[in-house]
Amino acid sequence: MSGTPRPAAGDEQPRPDDAVAPASAPADPPAEEAAGTPAQAPARRRRQGLVAASLIAVLTALLGFAIAVQVRSTDTGQALEGAREEELVAILDDLDLEEERLRAQIADQRSALRELSDTDSRSAAALEDAGERADALAILNGTVAAEGPGLVMTIRDPDGQVRVADLLDAIQELRGAGAETMQIDGVRIGVSTAVTGTPGDLAVDGRAVSAPYEVVVIGSPQDLQTAMSIPGGVVDRVGRQGGTVDIEQRDRVVVDALRPLDEPQYARPDTGD
Repeated sequence: MSGTPRPAAGDEQPRPDDAVAPASAPADPPAEEAAGTPAQAPARRRRQGLVAASLIAVLTALLGFAIAVQVRSTDTGQALEGAREEELVAILDDLDLEEERLRAQIADQRSALRELSDTDSRSAAALEDAGERADALAILNGTVAAEGPGLVMTIRDPDGQVRVADLLDAIQELRGAGAETMQIDGVRIGVSTAVTGTPGDLAVDGRAVSAPYEVVVIGSPQDLQTAMSIPGGVVDRVGRQGGTVDIEQRDRVVVDALRPLDEPQYARPDTGD
């Protein structure tokens, strides 16, 4: 059939409205990534290098320490492994001797410490005992004040009939009842105390005393009062002289009158020679 010829497949012409779209260009990266990537890469590489160098240094140090320990252990072990039996026995003997020597030194030091402690303890005990003896002697001699339980005895003599013997009996009976120290009208009583004078005009160790006579005594209050109140005792005798005796027991009395220390004229300490 005749007609208008068709163009071949390969000769097909494009139509005016079929414009060819240009190939799309690759999308541009974000501005932040384009700007940041080149600047951050060198810093990240430097940090990684520092960390790697530090790790290498630490590992090298640890490896060197391990090698040194291993060499030392190996040398010691090899030296012992290569030693003869006699040498090993000698080494053990030396170690035993060193141990014994150290133990002996420790024992000596402990012994010296115990001896020093015992010496100090004995010295302290001796000093304490000497101090207690000195205090006791001072109280008995009347050279220091004393306090303790006891009684206050007041002897009233309105007629002036109390005699020297009455005061001496009171002193002796109080001592017999356990009085440790006493004073009469402010005069300390000692082992050499003397009562002199006449009724109504008495003196103790040369010092005048007058009624009512106040006797302050340290000792067992009950025992002291019982000794004064027995039949025929001080209370009874003073009553027959026309006087009275008032006794007051107390938990604390003070004997504060002092007397000079008596110096022996003839007696001397026995040295044993």
